Amino acid sequence: MHGNAITMGSDEDKPRRASMDRLTTRPAARNWAMTRLGMGTGARFAAHSVSNLFRDKAGREDASRAFYRAEAETMADALGNLKGSVMKAGQMLSLYAQYFLPPEAVDVLAGLQDDTAPVSWSVIEPVLEHGLGRARMAELDIDREPLAAASLGQAHRARIKADGTELVLKIQYPGVGDAIESDVRTLKRVISMTRLAPKGLDLEPVFNEVREMLHREVDYASEARYTKEYRRRLTGDDRYAVPEVFDDYSTDMILALSYEPGLPVKHKDVAALDQAERNGLGYAFMELFLREFFSWGMVQTDPHFGNYRIRLRDGESPQIVLLDFGATRIFGRGFIDGYRKILSGGIFGPRSDIFEGAEAIGLMESKHPQQVLDAFAELIELVMEPFRNADDPLARSELLNAEGGYRFADSDLLPRAAQKAARNSLSRWFRVPPREIVFLHRRLAGTFMACGALGAELKGRRMLMDALGFEDPESD
Repeated sequence: MHGNAITMGSDEDKPRRASMDRLTTRPAARNWAMTRLGMGTGARFAAHSVSNLFRDKAGREDASRAFYRAEAETMADALGNLKGSVMKAGQMLSLYAQYFLPPEAVDVLAGLQDDTAPVSWSVIEPVLEHGLGRARMAELDIDREPLAAASLGQAHRARIKADGTELVLKIQYPGVGDAIESDVRTLKRVISMTRLAPKGLDLEPVFNEVREMLHREVDYASEARYTKEYRRRLTGDDRYAVPEVFDDYSTDMILALSYEPGLPVKHKDVAALDQAERNGLGYAFMELFLREFFSWGMVQTDPHFGNYRIRLRDGESPQIVLLDFGATRIFGRGFIDGYRKILSGGIFGPRSDIFEGAEAIGLMESKHPQQVLDAFAELIELVMEPFRNADDPLARSELLNAEGGYRFADSDLLPRAAQKAARNSLSRWFRVPPREIVFLHRRLAGTFMACGALGAELKGRRMLMDALGFEDPESD
């Protein structure tokens, strides 16, 4: 479960962690816990800075890496114990943190996504009773042990007694929605006190975005609408399955969905599929992303593997089960057209198309020096690597199979792209990218990672050209 992601597959995997019997939901208590954290880190930063005066350059770099990792781990522990929106805000901050925090801190904050203890039934039951009422609750058999837990809520399996329908109830923790404004202010203050971010960097736009994302994540009515919309759009495409929403058991803090079994993307039985089946899943992941963005203008931007399951079916091709649409975003047609121009310039040229598209969506400006523009163009051309034909001068022949399929499992594209982006961020012309770019690239990277986990070998050029709406006589 990532954030609010529901993992509705087989109940194997991780051992259960001890439940928490209560949540710290009062703003004053949460603020004090985080303020103490910030004060402690600030004092340690001062001591670290003094110690660095007596170290050589290599010693300072080693000590700083160790310091940033230790402080980020302390912050992550504090956020994890608090749960709720402040922990989710830390997760969301990790999306932007790559642009302004030390890599060691980014790694630790990103780890917040993967490991959180559930809360006990005594905390969850009152939410169900208040939302559904005792009469409606009596219609269900509800498993008191959670199926999965996250920062804003947890999921419990249930069964409708009348007909045996299997459900998953996604239940929001009490008080998390009311604590968002206070939690974001507190986390912003803590980041400032810890001095992890560069001095003088305006983080107000970042925290405004985190605040908006949090309010979206706790809006279960919106998530229900997006779930229904994805289910409607993908009905008839047997490669995908989307849960059904049960309105009779859904409220502003409870989302009732059909239980959709499946295996984790990295499960050994998925890895044992033959190459053609794994390629089929890879094509389905890639095509869905391209369809969402270019055709629908509606993208589920959280690519965590917990949001997907693979359903194996006797005598039929495997199916991707799509879960959790709380992070769905709408992209305007102007942004989509600008981004289309960036990608077409990156695959076809000329580079001037890349610059024109980037300026149209507010990513670059014409006044930027040519070396800054060229560095950005090189990054785009690099990201286009999986979509190049074998005879393309920028193709990586060592990553292509005999038929020209890109071997995602053998590729180090994402770290190479991250390193190039990090170098670009050192420029004085750099600014934190527009939020649309942050979330779009998050999903694109997740799609590449899914293809890598599957060991997919794909020829993506024609698929990309179809999505861009271009004729491509070179596609094979």
